[in-house]
Amino acid sequence: MEAYFVFEQESPDGKMKQFIFQLDNPTKIEEARRILRNGESLKVHVQGTIIPRPVAYNPDWSFHLDPKSIGFFEMQMEVCDANVTLVEKHLDEIGGSFLPRCFWCPWSSKLMAEINDTAGRRE
Repeated sequence: MEAYFVFEQESPDGKMKQFIFQLDNPTKIEEARRILRNGESLKVHVQGTIIPRPVAYNPDWSFHLDPKSIGFFEMQMEVCDANVTLVEKHLDEIGGSFLPRCFWCPWSSKLMAEINDTAGRRE
């Protein structure tokens, strides 16, 4: 079982960017659906481990999140916070002092929707 979700984050130039991620754990899928269904206002941010290669379901970016590592948070350490456009620009630097262990927790991310296909259309 797998499901796809999208989060949004404002880029430094003020444009909203979308990032699509896959969940394959039924418990995590239900948690994401519950967040969306109940209008959760706190635990809406997405975190996970970056894999620095593109995937078909997230065509706008050169990286994706390991589905097994994804979780949702309200608060997280500053060292893992970065804007999606910055991650893309500095992808070759992640894992060291920039996003140690490739762990990413964009503070301004917000889970927005489940998508019903990998072309990014929302359910």
